[in-house]
Amino acid sequence: MSEKGSPANSAGRIRAGVAIAVVVLALVAWKVYAAHDAHSKLQDDTEAQSIISVATVNPQSDSGAGELKLPGSVQANYEAPIYARTSGYLKKWFVDIGTPVKAGQVLAEIDAPELDQQLRAAQADRANAEAGQRIANSTADRWRGLRETGAVSKQDVDEKLSAADASNAALQGAQANLQRLRELSSFKKIVAPFDGVITARNTDVGQLIVAGSNSGPELFRIADTRQLRLYVRVPQSYAAQLQPEITAEVRFPDRPGNTYTARLDRTSNAIDTASRTMLAQLLVDNVKHELLPGSYAEVTFKLPGTSSASLRLPANVLLFRGDGLSVATVNAQSQVVMKPVQLGRDYGSEVEVIHGLTVEDNVIVSPPDSIMERSTVRIVKAEKDSGVKS
Repeated sequence: MSEKGSPANSAGRIRAGVAIAVVVLALVAWKVYAAHDAHSKLQDDTEAQSIISVATVNPQSDSGAGELKLPGSVQANYEAPIYARTSGYLKKWFVDIGTPVKAGQVLAEIDAPELDQQLRAAQADRANAEAGQRIANSTADRWRGLRETGAVSKQDVDEKLSAADASNAALQGAQANLQRLRELSSFKKIVAPFDGVITARNTDVGQLIVAGSNSGPELFRIADTRQLRLYVRVPQSYAAQLQPEITAEVRFPDRPGNTYTARLDRTSNAIDTASRTMLAQLLVDNVKHELLPGSYAEVTFKLPGTSSASLRLPANVLLFRGDGLSVATVNAQSQVVMKPVQLGRDYGSEVEVIHGLTVEDNVIVSPPDSIMERSTVRIVKAEKDSGVKS
């Protein structure tokens, strides 16, 4: 038997084949394990990346007095447009915008030749009526004497007396028409109805003036600015807290650093159905004429504390969705729990929560719009003390 086919050589080949098979199986197993491990790591990385990192804040208790800041609009205590009561051409004007005026002061004069002619005609009509009345009364007196002697009939006397009454009535009518035209002629001088400041002049010399308020813009506008009316629309949730003794601090953009005091004068005692607000009127003294009507104002009310404890949160925790106002909180399992809330006062950057939360809730700050109920999140920083300050 040759060396090539010996039992020793066969056994060696078998051992070599087994070793190669073991190596191949080991390589296959290592590749399978490596692929599985890579898949697991990829899956873990993907799941880790899908977890949103959030910051949270705890609501803080607040039962003390607070501030309510609202925009306001300033108007003059009295303001009136000045129109002409008679037609003609503007002869001259005596005041311009910004001029302080007194009640009864002449603002302008109108040249009305047609009215002057009507006035002269009315004077002539009255003189004619006076003459007719004198002759009618004299005739009636004579016929009354003749009736006593029986020289004329009673019918004739009654006719003369009736003619005298008609002449008296005609004289009264002529006098009334003359007085009307005199009063209308007095309106050729346009005067100020009250003390104030001229805020507008919409006419000039030679301009045709038509009487009435439907003929174009007013000739002048006058405003009494010694005291100003400040109008504020207060949200319904604060309407009950506006009592007559409440005052407010008022600031104006054109008066930086200055603070003025306004006192509540009255409210509309009704909620506007469109805005759900109540109109409040405050009064601001303006003896120095520093403040201007038509200005924007920032009004700060000092409101009394609430009867029950409330919570404060930053305004950027709120979510506005179809089912109402809510916030996103994180439970002990790091899952998102959506909680509906009811708000009270609005402090600008902060809000008052009167229902729906406790001081132990972890509320997500600036939650993404895509956040969903029961989503897993990671808290990167628990801001226990970063809530609203009292």
